[in-house]
Amino acid sequence: MALTPNSPNADNSMQALKQYGRYIVTAILLALAAYFGWTYWQDNHARVDTVAADHYADIQRLYEEVSLALQNPDLEAEAQAALAQSRTQLNKDIDALVSKHGESVYAWQALMIKARQQVDNNEFTEASETLKKALAIDLGDAGLQAITRLRYATTLLAAGDTDAALAEANNDMPSSFEASQQELLGDIYLAQDNKDSAIKSYNNAWELLRNRQETRAVLALKMESLGIVPEPIDEPVSLIQESSSAAQPLVEENAAAEVAQ
Repeated sequence: MALTPNSPNADNSMQALKQYGRYIVTAILLALAAYFGWTYWQDNHARVDTVAADHYADIQRLYEEVSLALQNPDLEAEAQAALAQSRTQLNKDIDALVSKHGESVYAWQALMIKARQQVDNNEFTEASETLKKALAIDLGDAGLQAITRLRYATTLLAAGDTDAALAEANNDMPSSFEASQQELLGDIYLAQDNKDSAIKSYNNAWELLRNRQETRAVLALKMESLGIVPEPIDEPVSLIQESSSAAQPLVEENAAAEVAQ
């Protein structure tokens, strides 16, 4: 039944609207503010990610150009000057990306590129500082953190800071990185003239690899230089027959090696 303006129900409805109307309006405004705020955050966040991605894509292209030029040992003076300028610009672009999007995976990737360049130039102390920044980025990914930490410890070792390298390499890491961790620990102990600990770490790394039926020629050479003859590791009969759990560590460590180089 419709309410007439003079009916008791109409009076009650108007009284209720007057009494609670402002609360209803406030609730609606808060809901709208939350909705538009969330929509704005999503749009803005997506835009920021796109900007960072585009910036990193430019860095990647310039890095590839620089890497290609470095493969030519017979560059003329003019080409060498252009290459030096490109490398300077690359570092500026990386620093700008990190400054604006320092908590993103793109900043992490850019810092890894910068560290790789520094290592290629034998600038190990500078590379350590770059990787320290990369390690400070919280990406919520234990694998990426392990890759960064291993690389950081490696550059500290190359820079001659064996104590700091040992402290970093001794941090907990996912099981899929333990073989690389043990091999690096062996390298550090060997640099510290701790032959017994180096042999123990190398043996640990070899046994971990044996469990995965993966062999590493460089590790074998390191062990042989210390008078250890590592037992041959049988190759898997068929990669198809391996379980995904057995194959995953190999995939992760290969990815780590590619990024860290």
